[in-house]
Amino acid sequence: MQLTKWLAAIAMAAATIAAGPTHAQTKFINILTGGQSGVYYPLGVALSQIYSKHIPDAKSTAQVTKASAENMNLLQAGRGELAFALADTVSDAYTGNAEAGFKAPLTKLRGLSATYNNYIQIVANADSGIKTLADLKGKRISVGAARSGTELNARAVLKAAGLSYDDFSKVEYLPFGESVELMKNRQLDVTLQSAGLGVSSIRDLATSVKIVVVPIPTDVVAKIGNEAYQPATIPANTYEGQAADTPTAAVPNFLVTQSDVSDDLAYQMTKVLYENLDTLASTHNAAKAIKLENALKGMPVPLHPGAERYYKEAGLIK
Repeated sequence: MQLTKWLAAIAMAAATIAAGPTHAQTKFINILTGGQSGVYYPLGVALSQIYSKHIPDAKSTAQVTKASAENMNLLQAGRGELAFALADTVSDAYTGNAEAGFKAPLTKLRGLSATYNNYIQIVANADSGIKTLADLKGKRISVGAARSGTELNARAVLKAAGLSYDDFSKVEYLPFGESVELMKNRQLDVTLQSAGLGVSSIRDLATSVKIVVVPIPTDVVAKIGNEAYQPATIPANTYEGQAADTPTAAVPNFLVTQSDVSDDLAYQMTKVLYENLDTLASTHNAAKAIKLENALKGMPVPLHPGAERYYKEAGLIK
């Protein structure tokens, strides 16, 4: 009898070993964001915490990057599962726009969701005398990290205003936080930042020096000739010392994934995002603009099948 039990135990153990481990495989989600003084990073950190909590067996992290353009290259290389990026950068990356720094099409890119708009915010030190785009000539400017989404926005807006980098006495290619530090030290006159309203870097600057938010008139926005750029308004008092509404251009942001991400994981990332919008919005006001009904508007790349599954369940796709 004892021998029979012993043989049965051996058989059960062998079956367990043959079946392999019973625990589920860890799902790694690396979220590509931007600089720590922008909006992508705090939203990415919050989203990574949401995913780790609500997606079974998920281990999610948020990575500091140079934002949109670098994020697209990292996705194509398989070094991330999700990324924040501007609509025009996503489109340029997918089609392989060499002028924007993409020598070949990044064909692995897939859409997950639209998010919120970036507002192109040109902020000058009031002491510089800058009040209009024409006043920028001969001044010292920072246009964002080289080939970043912000810098591509800067090129587009300045060209539409009849300006080029040659018209400035100095052009710096710096992240938001570093640009602000140089402005505080009177080493720059103006910074161009493409970000959500209330971005921390400009709020920080406005508490240190008197600022002027330079308007981008509607006719200049129209001259850009890209439907991703739309007329918009930076509401009065978004920043300390900004007393009036200021016209500008806005460009939508998207969450982008890549084709190697499984349909199941893309479905879960989309579903959990929309089930936890309140938590995300508590991190930054920009997230309050993320709405399910806008998720697919202006999507510049093919939708990931996993995201498509969620939108069908939610009734957004019939």
